[in-house]
Amino acid sequence: MLFQQKNIKYEVSCREFWECEFTVCHLNPCCYYPCQNRGICVRYGLDRYECDCTRTGFYGENCTIPEFWSQVYQLLKPSPNVVHYVLTNFDWLWDIINRTFLRDWLMHKVLTVRANLIPSPPTYNSKYDYLNWEAYSNITYYTRILPPVPRDCPKPLGAKGKMKLPDPKLLVEKFMLRRNFRPDPQGTNLMFAFFAQHFTHQFFKTHNRLGLGFTKGLAHGVDAGHIYGDSLDRQLDLRLHKDGKLKHQVVNGEIYPPTVLDAPVKMNYPPSVPPELQLAIGQEVFGLLPGLSLYATLWLREHNRVCDILKQEHPTWGDEQLFQTTRLIIIGETIRIVIEDYVQHLSGYRLKLHFDPALLFTSPFQYQNRIAVEFNQLYHWHPLMPDSFHIAGEEIHYPQFLFNTSILTHYGVEKLVDAFSAQPAGQIGGGHNIHPVVRKVAEGVIIESRELRLQPFNEYRKRFNLKPYTSFSEFTGEKEMAKELEKLYGHIDALEFYPALLLEKTRPGAIFGESMVEMGAPFSLKGLMGNPICSPEYWKPSTFGGKTGFDIVNSATLKKLVCLNTKWCPYVSFHTPPSDYKQQRTSHSEL
Repeated sequence: MLFQQKNIKYEVSCREFWECEFTVCHLNPCCYYPCQNRGICVRYGLDRYECDCTRTGFYGENCTIPEFWSQVYQLLKPSPNVVHYVLTNFDWLWDIINRTFLRDWLMHKVLTVRANLIPSPPTYNSKYDYLNWEAYSNITYYTRILPPVPRDCPKPLGAKGKMKLPDPKLLVEKFMLRRNFRPDPQGTNLMFAFFAQHFTHQFFKTHNRLGLGFTKGLAHGVDAGHIYGDSLDRQLDLRLHKDGKLKHQVVNGEIYPPTVLDAPVKMNYPPSVPPELQLAIGQEVFGLLPGLSLYATLWLREHNRVCDILKQEHPTWGDEQLFQTTRLIIIGETIRIVIEDYVQHLSGYRLKLHFDPALLFTSPFQYQNRIAVEFNQLYHWHPLMPDSFHIAGEEIHYPQFLFNTSILTHYGVEKLVDAFSAQPAGQIGGGHNIHPVVRKVAEGVIIESRELRLQPFNEYRKRFNLKPYTSFSEFTGEKEMAKELEKLYGHIDALEFYPALLLEKTRPGAIFGESMVEMGAPFSLKGLMGNPICSPEYWKPSTFGGKTGFDIVNSATLKKLVCLNTKWCPYVSFHTPPSDYKQQRTSHSEL
């Protein structure tokens, strides 16, 4: 239906949507999402609208006519799939590029192109679907990339699709639940899966007591709050208050997080776990899985190791300065490992990613970040979890794995790292790969997205410069699932955001589909590079206690995080070992 600026009467819509036979109803025209290319729909009167096309590079009634340079850009710009293919193939070419200045030039392009897709300052939140000071200043909310679906729309996701959305339980059971475990073809392992969960839960902290759309992660980024706590009181309870270190306990000659008896912080353990077995960690939910406790232990050891180094360099420093400087180093190490190990593996790029904040110093860039609801929804990667866990020749099932802190101390860090690095994780995209143990979580994400009124999946594709899908078969790449989805949703433009991300056809040999990469990468890179330590004011040796601390940040790797904090160096990677791999122990001097 075409819109005009003058009084439109939606008589057909009236019967179809509201069943008012003898009156003329006025449908909110913004429910049709008429404004394209990031234009903003503003409603006037009862049935008129206007598209604000300011600085979109387009003009016209619906922001569909490209300006000259936008037209040139559209003609020359390769599709995301072409770019992905080039970046993930041609090893010989990338071997050359990675040794030249072109690597830094391309890295700069990757960072700026991706990060520029995220609005800064933030725009909307779950209370406000228009720009205002409260949406900008109230950091207790997650931000929103797109405003909520207008409340007066005739259908749940606007003006298309069914009058009622499908039952979340039906969606999970029919399309998401695992039939047989499907390993990720990229070779992703459980070491990656647990890192993803551990890392992201410093900023994905929905404040359920306040309501949906609220967060307890008020730093909105990488602040290492999952190590140090999200409040000063929690931090002080976890600190040793000597030499900048964190409290710890020694078991079998090895350092582990303290129990809640020694560090009285609130942790989410069931009553069946006695206090002497409850580990005290910065994030209150990390007692759930031994893989999360493993990373908590590694970062605890790394923090205390760095404190010892700084104390030697700065004997006049007190506890507070040692702690605060070490925290900055840990944040720097985290960002480097995320970009150079984690994102490198996830992307499959042959371009060797490089963490160098100075690459952005010549470009306009805002060193701030606000975590978005959509990023939180997107990052529910539960298909990664296996059917059971294989450690040192033993198979452990979920009832014995969950909340079992003794697994960490019984096997030790080395054996757990070795086991988690060797065991494949599941493929995230393509559907039918969620273990039943997390089905309630998946259902909850769908329910949450509806209560938050997230816009349809295709609207998000357009927002991230992707072509909207025109049919369910194009979306899934097959016919059976496409037919079932069409029955439930009625129209491809009414498909929901989170189910679509998990059900979209995957790229060949990849962990998930196009949308997860093209939407997730901008959120991730903006959050990482928008950290204060990456700014020109912070990114210098003195911030990290001098050259030694700066070198620790600039040389951080996943392997060093593990092997500098263990007695022997196990196989450690985000990728399962090659078939011909033979264990070789690495000494600390070789790292």
